[in-house]
Amino acid sequence: MISGGPSVVERRLHPVTPLRRAWAPVAVLAGWAVHDPDQAQQQLSRLTTTALLLALAVVVPAAALYGFLSWWFTHFAVTDTELRIRTGLLFRRTAHIRLERIQAVDVTRPLLARIAGVAKLKLDVIGTAKKDELAFLGEDHARALRAELLARAAGFAPQTVQEVGEAPARELVRVPARDIAVSLLLVGATWGSLASAVVVPPLMWLATHSLWTTLAVAVPLVGGAVTSSAGRFAGAYDWTLSESPDGLRIDRGLLDRTHETVPPGRVQTVRITEPLLWRRRGWVRVGLDVAGSSNSVLLPVAPREVAESVIARVLPEAAVPVAAALVRPPGRAGWCAPVRWRGYGFTVTETVFAARHGLLRRRLALVPHAKVQSVRLTQGPWRRLWGVADVHVDTGANRTVTARLRDAEEAARLLAAQADRSRTGRGAARPDRWMTGGPGPGPDRSG
Repeated sequence: MISGGPSVVERRLHPVTPLRRAWAPVAVLAGWAVHDPDQAQQQLSRLTTTALLLALAVVVPAAALYGFLSWWFTHFAVTDTELRIRTGLLFRRTAHIRLERIQAVDVTRPLLARIAGVAKLKLDVIGTAKKDELAFLGEDHARALRAELLARAAGFAPQTVQEVGEAPARELVRVPARDIAVSLLLVGATWGSLASAVVVPPLMWLATHSLWTTLAVAVPLVGGAVTSSAGRFAGAYDWTLSESPDGLRIDRGLLDRTHETVPPGRVQTVRITEPLLWRRRGWVRVGLDVAGSSNSVLLPVAPREVAESVIARVLPEAAVPVAAALVRPPGRAGWCAPVRWRGYGFTVTETVFAARHGLLRRRLALVPHAKVQSVRLTQGPWRRLWGVADVHVDTGANRTVTARLRDAEEAARLLAAQADRSRTGRGAARPDRWMTGGPGPGPDRSG
């Protein structure tokens, strides 16, 4: 029990957790062997069979004891206001995670964890670069705890959280595996890695005539080319996007299954990427900037009309501007960015600030006015000479979207107008704790 205040029950992780943590001492020894292989080989060569067996008799129980003690002294508890995680045998550490600062709660199930029937709970928290996690919990326990944390973070009263349970979800999009595979083949990075794997080893052989040198170069290049593409395919396999009152849920993964949530009201920017070789098929990728969260992809590949329908759920009342609505910079901007200036475009609507850049790989960023934290105008000496300037909008995800090479007078007007639009937008925005009421309609968990 946690002392002080109301009684709160502390809970332990799943009993399979010590098996995971027991690998830590073994990993230290393996790291030393990789760091200094010659010294490791010399030390092993000096060991007799008896000494080696004695060493194993010490290391294996010590690793098992470490895993057990680290599990035994790890507890967590959910209070009305925070999640507490207490760890440490000699040096005690207690993490206090405020529920209102939780951005997202993801459930991940690596392959071995799926076999064991357990899952890992990862939390995106404002102000932390690294995710806090609870590993491992039983699958049912992990989902129940995730639902409880999201319900409390959403503003439900503590006494009703257990009744709320996990909100129902409705499937919106399921990305076919064939589309994922074809999209990876139509990306320049895939062909670049494959070309390197094919071209570089023969050149090394011609230059050195050394088989070992050629293999030392070829194996990492071929392995990297294959595992990179295969890894991206496995990570995006069976990508399913569903809608629930908690937000948009993402389920994905071939070997390691991941269950992520994009919380409502916390999306700072929507980014639409259109590689050159995707245009004939009408495909785009939809990415996100979410404050305090590492969830950055909403759809790995989708037809444009499907992507726009999903974006309409992320940014209600915001339509994706058509290409004709994006105004290019004036022609004199070509003196500041030859060729590239033709890929720049900008427009502003009642709901979003939209900026595009890129010729071969087009990228369109949409920032809701309510999410703009600051607006800046920059203009160096050369751009001042040609009467153009850049307007930057900064968001709560520590990212910036820029309308590049705008006419200087237009940029000055945009600077003042955007500041007003941002203030108005924040006044009508939905609160972060979206079940507590406030401006904007709140979702209903009942359906």
